[in-house]
Amino acid sequence: MNILPLPAFNDNYIWVILQKSKDLAWVVDPGDAEVVLDYLTQQNKKLVGILVTHHHPDHTGGVQQLKERFNCPVYGPSHLQPLITHPVEDSDSIHVFEHTFKAIETPAHTLDHICYFSDSGNIPILFSGDTLFRGGCGRLMEGTANQMLTAMNKLKELPQKTKVYCTHEYTLNNYKFALSLDPDNTRLLSVIEECKVLREQNTPTLPSTIDLELACNPFMRTDITALVEKAAKQLNEVRSNNPGDQFSQVRRAKDAY
Repeated sequence: MNILPLPAFNDNYIWVILQKSKDLAWVVDPGDAEVVLDYLTQQNKKLVGILVTHHHPDHTGGVQQLKERFNCPVYGPSHLQPLITHPVEDSDSIHVFEHTFKAIETPAHTLDHICYFSDSGNIPILFSGDTLFRGGCGRLMEGTANQMLTAMNKLKELPQKTKVYCTHEYTLNNYKFALSLDPDNTRLLSVIEECKVLREQNTPTLPSTIDLELACNPFMRTDITALVEKAAKQLNEVRSNNPGDQFSQVRRAKDAY
């Protein structure tokens, strides 16, 4: 199984999942149908399924047109019916070619957010939507800091070699904030330079890995006292002793950065 990014809008990626040796494809969060159709036409591929992580238009805007064109199943949050054809809940299984993905509910960025995880291949895969970014996490558009902390804790438990496919190219901006909290993190300093080179070449900084996020992503490291103290200082606050409030301090510091 191959996974390729299709750039869309200013900084979105629509992920294309390809089955080796066959001209079939799935897509994840197709906010723009024309981007997908152009790729399928150029590569002579047929769309046979869609995964949706949440309801925002930059993730769903192309679903209806693609569904009508290819008569394919669409998996996603249940309240999006009839746009989606197969409602998904936590721990549900979705078969994508030779892989089985498990739905992981991660309400926070939106209350309907779902990630999709598979460990049925040699390398585990996570489609994280707008929950987990490289170096960051989604804004709390509908949910709470406690909910996002719960989501981060769920994703922390995935195998460290898991490849993380999020849907926005926010990496360098996220890393600027991460560095403000963790200036002596040698791995962070190293990957920032690597990502600068990638972006200069107009190459995606994705996928990431859970291992990398555990080492560099402040939203997976809000149990580190010094990191939260710097976030609180940026807010002119005293560091909280409550885990959910600590996460909130880091999130609000990023929002104001």
